[in-house]
Amino acid sequence: MAAKRNRRKNFKDTSERLLESAAEARAQAAMLPPGPLQRELLRKAREAETTAHLNDWLTSSGLRPPK
Repeated sequence: MAAKRNRRKNFKDTSERLLESAAEARAQAAMLPPGPLQRELLRKAREAETTAHLNDWLTSSGLRPPK
């Protein structure tokens, strides 16, 4: 018998989820003293923000395929 996949509906788009995770990482980093763990959280926040902006750009209606 095959295992049933746990499927769930995403109510937020990818960019929203990425920006929320970036804000959460920044909040966690703010509570830490300066050090490698804080730098890692800030790096993850920057990456998530950059990915969200790239996703918005790639999925925008302004982007047109070449003719």
